[in-house]
Amino acid sequence: MTTSGTGFIDAHAHFVTGAYVAAARAAGHERPDGMPGWPEWSAETHLDLMDRNGIDTAMLSISSPGVHFGDDTAAHRLARHVNESGAEVVRTHPGRFGLFASLPLPSVDGAVDEIGYAFDVLGADGVIIGTNSGGVYLGDERLEPVWAELDRRGAVVLLHPTAPVCWQQTALGRPSPVIEFIFDTARAVTDMVFAGTLVRHPRLRVVVPHCGGALPVLADRVNGFLGLLRGRSADTHDVVEQLRRLYYDTAGTPFPRQIPALLGLTEPTHLLYGSDYPWTPAPIAELHTAAFTHAPCPGNTTWRALTTANARRLFPRLAGPPAEES
Repeated sequence: MTTSGTGFIDAHAHFVTGAYVAAARAAGHERPDGMPGWPEWSAETHLDLMDRNGIDTAMLSISSPGVHFGDDTAAHRLARHVNESGAEVVRTHPGRFGLFASLPLPSVDGAVDEIGYAFDVLGADGVIIGTNSGGVYLGDERLEPVWAELDRRGAVVLLHPTAPVCWQQTALGRPSPVIEFIFDTARAVTDMVFAGTLVRHPRLRVVVPHCGGALPVLADRVNGFLGLLRGRSADTHDVVEQLRRLYYDTAGTPFPRQIPALLGLTEPTHLLYGSDYPWTPAPIAELHTAAFTHAPCPGNTTWRALTTANARRLFPRLAGPPAEES
C-alpha cells in the first residue's frame, strides 16, 4: 500500500458494519456509552470526507464497546466478521485504508488466535485494544499471553477508551466519552506501567488515543507514587520515560490546550493525526482538521507533514517518498 505522501494519515478512524451494529444492539448497546445512537458509515462517504480534507489514508478500527458482549464464542465470531470486513475495504480501495484488527478480549485464547489470523492472513496493520474489557485492565496478568504475542511480532497497538464498569454512576448522566474515556485511558496506561507491561514487552509500539487523555498532567504524579509505593531501586523504571516512548494520536480536541500539555511529555515525532470519524461527525471532524492546517507546529514544518512522516515510520505498508506539502 502506498500513498501520495502529501496528505494526512488518519491513525484514529472507525467503521461499522450492519451485522456488528445489530449484534451490539441485541446485547443492549442501543445508546453505546451513553451516546444518542450509532453512526452510519460507508467507504464512499468516508472517502468523500478524506478527499475534502486532504487525508490520504485512514486506519480503520471498531470503536467502543468492542466485540465482546458476554460470550467468548460469539465474540470471536464477531471479531472475525469485522476484521474480514475491514480487510475487504482495504483491498477494495488500495492505498486509502488500513486496518487495526479487533480482538475478542477478555478471551485470551480467542485473542491470541485472532492476532495470528489478522496479521498472517488478513495483513492487518495493527490491533485495537480497549482500555478495559469488562473490567479487566491492560496490566492484568491474565493478558500476558496477548502482550507476549504482540511483542513477538513488534505489533502496533492502538489503545481505545471504553466505559469503565461503573460509568453510569461516575458520568452523572452524561455520555461516557465526555470525560470517562479520558480518565479510563489514563487508568489503563497507568495499570500497564505499574504492572511492568511496557518494560517486559519493549517491542510493542503502543498508540495512546486523544492526546494521552489525562496522562500528560498526571505523569509526574504517577511517577511519584510508583516510587513511594515500591521504593526506588536499580530496577525501577521511570514512568515519564516509559510514557515518552509511546505514540499519541490527536483525535478529539487537541487545540489549543491538549497539544502543548502533550509536548511536555513526549516528542513531536511521536504524534499522529486522528479524526475519530464517524463517531466524530463529519462537520466537526472537518473543523478539527482545519485546526491542524492553521495551528503553529514545532520546528520548520507543518502538522500535516509532521504527523504524516511519523505515521509512515510506524506503518511499514505506508512506505513511500517523503511527505511533501502541496
